[in-house]
Amino acid sequence: MTSREIRIPLDEVVTVLQDLNEFVVSLDRLGSRMASGTADEHTVGTFVLDWDVARRLSRARRFIDVALDAQLSEEENAEIDALCDEGRFYGDESER
Repeated sequence: MTSREIRIPLDEVVTVLQDLNEFVVSLDRLGSRMASGTADEHTVGTFVLDWDVARRLSRARRFIDVALDAQLSEEENAEIDALCDEGRFYGDESER
């Protein structure tokens, strides 16, 4: 991948940043509570469900996907898709 700039509408960037900020701060607080013994895995699961984390992260991914699709070639998008497929996914055999 070469270094390139991709444009994303500001309102979409702000939405993603707000969501990410909420998740990072909340997960950090949950981690601190787990370390102190005042929260457990159930608390984290409740957070993920109650705060609609999966849908909100999916929306963030979609904002970026749309921008990439509009601004990159099919070959470049295929390369990005292949790189993303190399990630770690919960439930995979190779999970650590």
